[in-house]
Amino acid sequence: MITSPATDSQLARHIGAERREFAELLSSLPAQSWDSATLCTGWRVRELVAHLTMPFRYSTARFLAELARSGGRFNAMADRCARRDAAAPASELLSALRDNADNPWTPPGGGLVGALTHDVIHGLDAVVPLGIGRRVPDERLRIVLESVTGPAALKHFGTDLGGIGLRADDLDWSFGSGQLLAGPAHDLALVVCGRKLPAGRLRGEQAARFTAG
Repeated sequence: MITSPATDSQLARHIGAERREFAELLSSLPAQSWDSATLCTGWRVRELVAHLTMPFRYSTARFLAELARSGGRFNAMADRCARRDAAAPASELLSALRDNADNPWTPPGGGLVGALTHDVIHGLDAVVPLGIGRRVPDERLRIVLESVTGPAALKHFGTDLGGIGLRADDLDWSFGSGQLLAGPAHDLALVVCGRKLPAGRLRGEQAARFTAG
């Protein structure tokens, strides 16, 4: 299904809504859930929220200093900072997310689509292993699916999708060709981003490849 590209104002509204909805969900979690594992290896919910809010809490100068400390390796810097900042009270991290719902931050080279994708995927990284049945609105999810299956994103994530045809059960969306891998659209977005999902969420002969052991 081909859709018209979202305008900047529409993307900004989606980003604000996504952050507010995720903040509301986080505020309803029992305290112990903040220590639950996410789909991001080694991160609990608190590390994930620390990472999501890092762009709002760090000045450009501080960001560059942290990056230099990690030898210019962004992933290493992001992991180190998330683990350190996760020690902050959950209420402080939650406020940073809620208070910056309309923050105009975008990832380098990613624009507003990149910001929305970042927020949606990391939100799913938390809610899927928690077993929370949150559904990302279809319009928002279509933007993310188009983003993560673009050539640059596929190269970045490096997920081997050769010979696999993805097909959503709950959205008119498919990608690739080959052996069928089916499931909810948001789960397939996570697959493209290299996540291993809990058992029972995907269907197809290759489902085990993308399922956590």
